[in-house]
Amino acid sequence: MTRLLCLALLSLMIASCQSGAPVESAVFPQKEWRHEDGADAFYLLAPGDELDVIVHTAPELNRTVTIGPDGRFRMPYSGPILAAARTVDEVRDGVQFAMSRELNDPDIDVLLVGTPSQRVFVGGDVTNPGLFDMPGLIDPLQAIIMAGGVTNEGRASTVVLMRRMPGGEVKSAVFDLKAGIYDPSLADWAPLRRFDIVYVTRKPIANQNLFVRQYIRDALPIDFSLFYDIAGNNR
Repeated sequence: MTRLLCLALLSLMIASCQSGAPVESAVFPQKEWRHEDGADAFYLLAPGDELDVIVHTAPELNRTVTIGPDGRFRMPYSGPILAAARTVDEVRDGVQFAMSRELNDPDIDVLLVGTPSQRVFVGGDVTNPGLFDMPGLIDPLQAIIMAGGVTNEGRASTVVLMRRMPGGEVKSAVFDLKAGIYDPSLADWAPLRRFDIVYVTRKPIANQNLFVRQYIRDALPIDFSLFYDIAGNNR
């Protein structure tokens, strides 16, 4: 394990020198969302985010709201408004639709004014599984190192990354971190985003979707579980 961590740290130092194209997974090809530079990163709202809701046609209704643990918030003349796993523009449209039942043609703006810490969940066979604040742009390997590294039972060659995409779709990918440690040209580690899930397995995965349902979802803390499941079939 010590050797694995040393090699991991060494690979991070030489990552800028790596060459060659990453190997695409035959099980789950996803060139469209690996190796993002963050320039076009989308931002999905989550519990704890703070919003300014501005009603231009009725300023007395302006509110600063916090998205609750259930992923919703309330405004005057509306029931609960779903915000988790949605963009700011989608929430603005939702507020406008909800308030139009009582107001004539409301003119709404929604601004994101506060966010909680940028956290990821690292689980499975790591030394210290749990929630971790991202210190900046990190990848799955760095997140695993923050969690104390892979245990003796874990497989660095079978690491699952799970993410909610724009539109509500949840994707998962299997990374072979071990291959990338020994040969940086094979490293295909995507930068993590808030609420990403990194899960180290202890055996090969025969059915990726079944594994996610049976093992990962049951291991999630409540706010992560809500973030991935709250939209249900409404997306």
